[in-house]
Amino acid sequence: MELKEIIRDYKNKTGMNDSDIARRVGVTRSTASRWSSGKVRHVSGETLSRLSELIGYNIEPLLKGMDITMKIPVLGYVKAGYNLFAEENWLGEEEVSLAEKKTGDFFLQVTGDSMNGAGILDGSLVLVRQSDTIDSGKIGVVLIGDEVTVKRVIYKNGMMILEAANPEVENRYFTAKEIRSVPVRILGRVVSCKTYF
Repeated sequence: MELKEIIRDYKNKTGMNDSDIARRVGVTRSTASRWSSGKVRHVSGETLSRLSELIGYNIEPLLKGMDITMKIPVLGYVKAGYNLFAEENWLGEEEVSLAEKKTGDFFLQVTGDSMNGAGILDGSLVLVRQSDTIDSGKIGVVLIGDEVTVKRVIYKNGMMILEAANPEVENRYFTAKEIRSVPVRILGRVVSCKTYF
C-alpha cells in the first residue's frame, strides 16, 4: 500500500485535511500535501512514528508491502432470537486484516439459532459497523427496549419488520409509534460473520 492511499483513507474516515494532518504530526502543510499527492512515498524516523500514532496503527509494514493485522474488540453477546438483556461485556479481541478493520467497528458473539439460514450460527462472531440507520433488507443489530437481537431489518408499509432466517422463529413487527415508544433502535449493520468449528 502506498503512503498516499493510507493518507486518503485516513482523511476520508476522519474528515481531516492536509493542514490538520500537518499540524498534528508536526510537519509543514506542503509536506502533508506531498504525502497526499504521492510526490513523497517514504517517511522515516520520528515523523513516521508520529504519523502512525495519528492514524492509529503502525504504517511502516504497509509501506514495505507487508500485510498487517489489527485487533477489534468483542463487546458482548447478541441474541439470534429474542429476550437477551443488552449489556456491554468485554469478551476480548479478534484479530482482523486492515480491510476488515475498515469495514467494521466491533464484534458481537451470537447466541441462538434464529439467523442460521443466513449463515450466522450459535457462537459466530458478527462484525458490526456502528450506525443508527440501516437499509431495508440488510442484517442489523437492533435494540428492542433493553434487549438486543440480530435480524434482517425490513421497512414495509410504515412498519419495521425484524425477520428471522429460521422458519421456527417468528418475525417481529413494529409500527412507527412502537418504534418510538418501546423504543426500537438500530445499533449497527452486520458486515460479516466468522464461525469457528
